[in-house]
Amino acid sequence: MSTLFILNDPPYGSERSFNALRLAKALTGKDEPVCVFLMADAVACAKAGQKVPQGYYNLELMVRGVARKGKVLLCGTCMDARGITEAELIEGTQRSTLDELATETLAAARVLVF
Repeated sequence: MSTLFILNDPPYGSERSFNALRLAKALTGKDEPVCVFLMADAVACAKAGQKVPQGYYNLELMVRGVARKGKVLLCGTCMDARGITEAELIEGTQRSTLDELATETLAAARVLVF
């Protein structure tokens, strides 16, 4: 059974992306196939080089953890709108399209939107 996560919220300022990635990471730890699709402001979750205050959660580390065992895709149009290039992305994540999101949606047993 596979799970598709669609994230829309920015990496910081809201805990929706944080909580979605927590659950995605927990599922990958149980050998559950996971795909995370970042769109809108959530594309910033996959930007490399995030610096956060000591003791604060770091979404870059969380995205890396999910990407090691699952798939992390980013909306290319959303990346362009925010000036994020492929060179700035965390290793293991990749630029994608809405067409690929449609394919992942049809293939998933569950779709969770955050």
